[in-house]
Amino acid sequence: MKKLLQICLLTLIPLGAFASGGMDLDSADIDLTDKDSLENGAHLYVQYCLGCHSTKYIRYLNLADDFGVEQQEILDKVAPERAGIYDKMLTAMNGHDAKKWFGVRPPDLSLIARSRGADWLYSYLRSFYADPNKPLGVNNAIFPDVGMPNPLWKLQGKQTAVFETVDDQQVITELVLEKPGTMSAEEFDKSVNDIVNFLVYAGEPAQVERQSMGKYVLFFILLFGVIAYLLKKEYWKDIH
Repeated sequence: MKKLLQICLLTLIPLGAFASGGMDLDSADIDLTDKDSLENGAHLYVQYCLGCHSTKYIRYLNLADDFGVEQQEILDKVAPERAGIYDKMLTAMNGHDAKKWFGVRPPDLSLIARSRGADWLYSYLRSFYADPNKPLGVNNAIFPDVGMPNPLWKLQGKQTAVFETVDDQQVITELVLEKPGTMSAEEFDKSVNDIVNFLVYAGEPAQVERQSMGKYVLFFILLFGVIAYLLKKEYWKDIH
């Protein structure tokens, strides 16, 4: 019983609490009605993430329909070369090779935003820093000992970590941009936010539709409740 209680308590602790290393999570600006952000996020995801990570539950046709753009525009601006509109967003990386190179097969990211949270993803993608002690030369302030390189290093540039001793432990208190990338800090943050926005969409493509239908469902339940109450009074009036 004690072990079961411990497991339950652990599941209630936010995932970021295990991996923040002294760094707080930043808030992502998620807006699933911003079609331009979603399209740009999908484009950046294909360009920098799809090489290792699939989103196997999404087809390029879904993007065209949900973003309200022409199918050819999705193929031209988002999909990789030679991809078809009915193709799923699958990586071309061989799973055996990926495990040999990285030690583990890169996971599918279809549901990553639902499991980790948008704020965690936004902070994680912005928190890579140079660490010569790691095999890939980088580490992450949100996910220590991460087993992947920084996919956005060309855009972000090179960051270094500032450590402080807290309770006899070395924790990261700040990340400093040592060498800028091709984007300014504001442009990079916007691009990362677009990627996270797309991953939130990928986790539940019908979310906007579901939320918009919610008020009609609540109105129907309320109306049905009133009718049921009046009907009940009519049936039982002679008895009471």
